[in-house]
Amino acid sequence: MDKHTDHAHLGLWTYLMSDCVLFASLFAAYAVLYTATAGGPAPADIFHPRFVLAETLILLTSSFASGLAVVFAGRQHRLGTWVALLATFALGATFLGLELHEFSGLVAQGYGWQRSAFLSSFFTLVGTHGLHIFTGLLWLGALFLYMAVRGLTPQAVRRIGYFSLFWHFLDIIWIFIFTIVYLIPLL
Repeated sequence: MDKHTDHAHLGLWTYLMSDCVLFASLFAAYAVLYTATAGGPAPADIFHPRFVLAETLILLTSSFASGLAVVFAGRQHRLGTWVALLATFALGATFLGLELHEFSGLVAQGYGWQRSAFLSSFFTLVGTHGLHIFTGLLWLGALFLYMAVRGLTPQAVRRIGYFSLFWHFLDIIWIFIFTIVYLIPLL
């Protein structure tokens, strides 16, 4: 690795660790506020396990596709890299669309973020994750442009690896969200 690569690698890991702190804070706030419903709905009253399970499977599949992209890129398999990254994008966009559908459904039922401290912390935690997914999709779009212009260069391979680390991180955060926000209240 050259000096620039070392700095980029360190920068990515520093960013991911700072995001860990951000999400830890949001999880802590949710843990304190999830029972503060102000007479409104509790988590078990409004979440649909099958819907959230479908979201989870879609996001995990997108993570698998991004891992395949890293493998294909490392082997200089252009078509495989493009297909895997396009699958990652499509699945990530589908996940984000489902999340926005869930949010709009809750708001339409009168369960917006202003309804209770529980809902405020829910929308903040899950919405922050969704914002990260959106940012990842933008990053992926930039990767598509880069590869369309320059091809599957060593820099592109490295950037695909960095993107994949970020995407896997988002999946790990989602597993915690799925477990803490959606699954545990149903037990």
